[in-house]
Amino acid sequence: MRNIFFAFVISLFFTSCSTKDFSLLTVKKVDINKYLGSWYEIARYEHFFEKDCKNVIASYSLIEENKIKVINTCQKIDTNKTKEATGIAYATDETNSKLKVSFFRPFYGDYWIFMLDEEYTYALVGSPSKEYLWILSRSKKLDKNTLDKILSKIKELNFDEKKLIWTIQE
Repeated sequence: MRNIFFAFVISLFFTSCSTKDFSLLTVKKVDINKYLGSWYEIARYEHFFEKDCKNVIASYSLIEENKIKVINTCQKIDTNKTKEATGIAYATDETNSKLKVSFFRPFYGDYWIFMLDEEYTYALVGSPSKEYLWILSRSKKLDKNTLDKILSKIKELNFDEKKLIWTIQE
């Protein structure tokens, strides 16, 4: 656990020193109650906390009016062992499209919602540092047209599509 904490602090240092693109546009408004529930990870930028993971699911539930409980689960590809991390999130403004999330309080990271369909069936989220990016869905797979729209948005936001790791969802 100590090594994980040390690695996180080091990564936080480099992330906080990295350039953040605050000109990135998020969605105009997020209804937090509609956003709650479970999301399957379709793709992500690789980071130590999800390395070699499959069947990744992020679950969100309301703790208080302005606090969200986050539970991320995954299975290790080689052992099928389940890992779980619990965190907390809160919106930074009235749009609810820019959140701060922490799994290691008092350290918080940016969680910005760049794309969200009207039915809340898929989302593109990441950070203004462009170090984090996730494609999330309410289902384990997305159709080609939806993926094409999301990939187009990734290019529009100047994220590197080549860095995406496509998550195994069984």
